[in-house]
Amino acid sequence: MGDCCNGANGSYPPPPPAPHMDMDRRSMKQVFDNVHSNISLDPLSLKFIDTEQFQRLRDLKQLGLTYLVYPGAVHTRFEHSLGVYWLASESVQSLKKYQGSELDIDNFDMQTVKLAGLLHDVGHGPFSHLFEHEFMPRAVPGSIWSHELMSVRMVDHIVDEHCIDIDPNRLKIIKEMILASSKEHAMPKSAREKLFLYDIVANGRNGIDVDKFDYISRDSRACGLGCNFEYKRLIDHMRVMGDEICYPAKEYLTVFKLFNTRADLHRTVYTHAKVKAVELMLVDALLKADDYLKISSYPLDPAEYWKLDDTIVKTIETSHNRPLKESRDILLRLRRRDLYRFCNEYTVPKEKLEYFKDVTAQDIVCSQRGGPQLKEDDVAVCNVKIDLTRGKNNPLESINFFKDYASNDKFPVSDGCVSHILPSYFQDRIVRVYAKKSELVETVSEAFENFQLKMYGVKAQVHDTPEKKKQRRF
Repeated sequence: MGDCCNGANGSYPPPPPAPHMDMDRRSMKQVFDNVHSNISLDPLSLKFIDTEQFQRLRDLKQLGLTYLVYPGAVHTRFEHSLGVYWLASESVQSLKKYQGSELDIDNFDMQTVKLAGLLHDVGHGPFSHLFEHEFMPRAVPGSIWSHELMSVRMVDHIVDEHCIDIDPNRLKIIKEMILASSKEHAMPKSAREKLFLYDIVANGRNGIDVDKFDYISRDSRACGLGCNFEYKRLIDHMRVMGDEICYPAKEYLTVFKLFNTRADLHRTVYTHAKVKAVELMLVDALLKADDYLKISSYPLDPAEYWKLDDTIVKTIETSHNRPLKESRDILLRLRRRDLYRFCNEYTVPKEKLEYFKDVTAQDIVCSQRGGPQLKEDDVAVCNVKIDLTRGKNNPLESINFFKDYASNDKFPVSDGCVSHILPSYFQDRIVRVYAKKSELVETVSEAFENFQLKMYGVKAQVHDTPEKKKQRRF
């Protein structure tokens, strides 16, 4: 204990001074976040926050309808965006603290990265990723719409609509940072140096970013699950080498926990069998309401898009318009817990993954051999993909580490050099089948088994559909 004390009075050495920021505290605002505690908001960020377009995020639940299975999952995109803003700030502060003179990080850089974190989800659709990945492709076949692209459009719209005074070069870099992790829509980087700054909010290089740091911590907490991933260790120990953020080799397993915890959340929360049943029903309800409410047209116009949020469900439910009856009936089933019935699932064999194609309702119907004649509309199929962000590849292969802070060499780490109990394969594909009517569970289950026999020669599912489930009629 004595070694840690400073002087005879036993006081601890003072903490290092905070990096200098030309910011008047009187112009700052403080909010309390249940994950990160106090978050300080600067004046420029507040100009974006205090707009109807950003406030819309309060009406977008981070995990969509997952709260119907995990009741605590009622947190929103608003608080997630504040969390990413704060962690982006903490990350740049950490780099400036230890490498500020070497990297020439200035206030322009810090403000730009913070704003990218704040605005990265301002164009997000309702109901988590369901709107983007399930609704839009079916409502607008061939659509390449993404929430990242919409976020960029919304940023431009907010600046124009509210006459926000922002440096044009800063605005351009913010939009590039938002799109940095998008393989299809990434913009050419206008910066020729400090490229490491693009990896903080949305990391297209190796997947380690503060967006994941926040949603993994926030979602785990909201759903009542433990989280043994410590993002603070990575923020405190990150180091820029050759314009790339690297990590101490001793933190290899901490990095692995990031990707593994994310995969666990996908398996136990985001793709929970009941959660997917709820989402399949919601997609059907939205599609049936689209002709009347023109839901899929909102993303075409940023001036209208801010009006689209999770409350669209209440709009449908409380409407008496005849064209919405089918949609209302599906939502009423949801309220009364009369969900599409989960029949069974199987994990695609590893040796078949490379050539796997999504299974469709038609595939199941065509595999029927007896019982009531099934129609495609009687069956719902969910093709689940769970990986560590890099498909079948180990994401850690794209990350560079360093020995210690005295070393200037960076290198990848082979997983075999660290542990032999880490996975040898990094992707799962799971096929789940649901019957939309209780009385069809047995028929759909048998057709699903026939499909597996036809595809693989064996039943790939772990066990047969329970008899109790087959016999249930309501």
